[in-house]
Amino acid sequence: MGSSTNTPAKWDMEADIVVVGFGAAGVAAAVTAHELGANAVILEKAPEGEEGGNTRVAGQGYLNASSADSAVAYLTALCGPYTVPKTMIRVWADEMCKNNDWLTSVGGDPQEHQHPPVGIEFPDLPGSDCVHKFHDGPTYGYSYTWKRFESLVKERAIPVCYETPGRSLIQDGATGEILGVRAEQDGTQIWVKARKGVVLTCGGFENNQQMIRDYLGLPYCYTSGSPHNEGDGISMAMAVGADLWHMNNFAGPSMALKVPECPTTFSMQALHYSKEPEGGMVVVGPDGRRFTDEKYKTRHGKIAGHGTWKAMPTPCPMHMVFDQTMMSGGPLYDSEPSHGWTQIVERPDWSDDNSAELAKGWIKKSDTLAGLAATIGVDPDALATTVERWNRDCEAGADTEFSRTLMMAKFDQGPYYAIEMSPSMLNTQGGPRRNEKAQIVRPDGSPIPRLYSAGELGSIYSYLYQGTGNIGECLAFGRIAARNVLAEISLN
Repeated sequence: MGSSTNTPAKWDMEADIVVVGFGAAGVAAAVTAHELGANAVILEKAPEGEEGGNTRVAGQGYLNASSADSAVAYLTALCGPYTVPKTMIRVWADEMCKNNDWLTSVGGDPQEHQHPPVGIEFPDLPGSDCVHKFHDGPTYGYSYTWKRFESLVKERAIPVCYETPGRSLIQDGATGEILGVRAEQDGTQIWVKARKGVVLTCGGFENNQQMIRDYLGLPYCYTSGSPHNEGDGISMAMAVGADLWHMNNFAGPSMALKVPECPTTFSMQALHYSKEPEGGMVVVGPDGRRFTDEKYKTRHGKIAGHGTWKAMPTPCPMHMVFDQTMMSGGPLYDSEPSHGWTQIVERPDWSDDNSAELAKGWIKKSDTLAGLAATIGVDPDALATTVERWNRDCEAGADTEFSRTLMMAKFDQGPYYAIEMSPSMLNTQGGPRRNEKAQIVRPDGSPIPRLYSAGELGSIYSYLYQGTGNIGECLAFGRIAARNVLAEISLN
């Protein structure tokens, strides 16, 4: 893999604009190019039916800012000490105000589903009143907005090559221009020429454990989004000289179950802030002690502390420890398809009484806390002390460790159960650095000719994140990228 100084003897296909990745950003780039009279081709890694990246399994909302000036203030505040160039912020703000108009112009039907102050994650920050969350059509949730985005491509003469991941960029050795993409299809390589430019829209690295260790400082973390996002665009862009930014920022972590049988995570009902199943429950780290308010509603993984925001702690391994009352109270996993790859795409069975998952070993059981501690590898005295303190706090009506207020129920007399929790995330924000024209740039700030990006691959979000902002940015910078690609002089 890497750049090439030689063009192939024969191109297998060509287009004015080659888009790598079929999610919201890829849709915006390809459809914008088509509407401006150019032809586009989309290379998609996933098989048909699993395309869409995180857009397919997200909450289906996108941000349409109501005021560009307020949006400038809000994004500036969200970035905090991790500053982003003012030119980038202004372009982002101006374009985010046009998402509804663009979607309407190409056949969509924007509908607001959360009007301020509902849905504003950081209402104390300046400009936060610009946040307006929309979806497409009369129905919200599941994959309805994605299905509209997908239809915008299917209704136009925009070919999509499924199971065709981009492997490397073809770069002219003399000029540094990006000439096309070397992709893989049916086990063989194909060469795709870009007469005007390439737009990378292939998402982040949330399913690349090596990058997670290198950039996020976690021993492991698993995604609730698309398992096809493995950082391919980062590797391809770095190989032709790209700089990186925001590599330490991600929408997470939360705590979820990850099992080998499924590529993505299961959310436990007991750990969702809005659900309160009956029974005693705490989460402990490797020392057998609690480390956070298990029911705290994070801001996409961030929690407030000492006047700043930081990622929720996730000391690994972690275990959700609970009692027979919770075990008997119904399924621990909510399989209703609202969002997340496991719920929407995988749709695994989960038994009503959790017995199948116990038999599989996903749930551990013991008649005593000491036995459970031995099973999950924590100090039995520490676990017993943790549960005893929790029970006393429940009797007193106040969590003296972390001020938890939800599910303040004592443990019953057993048996006792545990599920190992993994750090989980929605997506990463880092990737190749882009400028206000959506050009991917080198460490010195100069653009790599004819190479662009949009979406979560090198997102503008550097610190705090406003929900629906990623899909909104996908639409905005997908359009920006397409317009600027088409301004390029066509290669012969």
